[in-house]
Amino acid sequence: MRLHRNLVFTVIDSILAIFNEGEYADKVVARALKKDKRWGSSDRKFVAETIYEIVRWKRLYAEIAEVKEPYNRDDAWRIFAVWAVLRGYNLPDWKYFENTPVRRIKGRFDELTKTRKFKESIPDWMDELGVKELGEELWTKELAAQNQQASVILRVNTLKTTRDKLFSILMDLDIETIKPKEYPDALILKERANVFLTDAFKEGLFEVQDASSQLVAPLLGVKPGMRVVDTCAGAGGKTLHIASLMENKGQIIAMDIYESKQKQLKIRAKRNGAFNIEYRIIEGTKTIKKLHEKADRVLIDAPCSGLGVLKRNPDSKWKLKPAFVEEIKEVQRQVLRDYSKIVKPGGKLVYATCSILPSENEKQIQHFLASEAGKDFTFVEDHKILAHESGFDGFYMALLERK
Repeated sequence: MRLHRNLVFTVIDSILAIFNEGEYADKVVARALKKDKRWGSSDRKFVAETIYEIVRWKRLYAEIAEVKEPYNRDDAWRIFAVWAVLRGYNLPDWKYFENTPVRRIKGRFDELTKTRKFKESIPDWMDELGVKELGEELWTKELAAQNQQASVILRVNTLKTTRDKLFSILMDLDIETIKPKEYPDALILKERANVFLTDAFKEGLFEVQDASSQLVAPLLGVKPGMRVVDTCAGAGGKTLHIASLMENKGQIIAMDIYESKQKQLKIRAKRNGAFNIEYRIIEGTKTIKKLHEKADRVLIDAPCSGLGVLKRNPDSKWKLKPAFVEEIKEVQRQVLRDYSKIVKPGGKLVYATCSILPSENEKQIQHFLASEAGKDFTFVEDHKILAHESGFDGFYMALLERK
């Protein structure tokens, strides 16, 4: 296996932007892939996957390379050399690889991977938190699963097509997929491919959405003609799923505090052919009060630590701080307290997070039900999804009913 100079330079530039400038990995990768139009699919795959791998294993590689943040350019080359040696590449005779201690790298890897925080490449505080919340055995399994590369999973837009039809359309494009039985709207790509370039995507036949996330909207039990409020809609992955389940009949109110997110949702909704969505920016308590006891169904896809989706967002291991995890729990309590008032008597509420921490999930539900705001609600069911059991993202969702 040979290393190509222009590809490696792009990787070096990218990891410095992520580690030193605090840029998000997905944005950096997207920019990197536009750098040279002459690159083929294998070149683009090398750039994207190498950046993500180095981000995922940052702590382990930096420890082996004996470098500390902030990294200078020489440090970045040393980290890359560790990655290349451990991946079995023969290092070319470039000046950046002079005196690379190949045997020492392999020895240090064997030594460090006996300790979980290095083996799974995770900050001390996060490792301690995981053990505290899930226990040693469960956390160890979950961490290993979160360090696997995430699959590309599509959600079929049933407003425009069926799973079988989309399966055939993609097969004609040499994109092979799997139809998982437990996820009726999902197709899993056998090999990674840039599905966004296909006509099927441009025509709105599917969205990219993890299988665990695809379980949230069906839990609401929506029916055509209902009024449904998605209180933390964001860019609208679950909003669009709700629209397809409602067959475009009834009303969905998609709320968010960010106008930029709503702009993204509007573009996606147009592509999807979803036209029963109304958009509202949350400008204060008045926006919520206008909807008190007006909705048949309410979705609270709550802001969270994101510790269930580390395989998809490996840079969040390094960006997340302990203080944020504590602060977000207060936000979760507040949104449950405030947005639950939108549910009308006899209506239902789903609270969901992409976290695996009980303190963000079932404990928040227990706290809510024991509070004044939750006294009119009853617990129906919940689902705790762990990556090492499902193979997909870690998720939590709970269904409550208003008496």
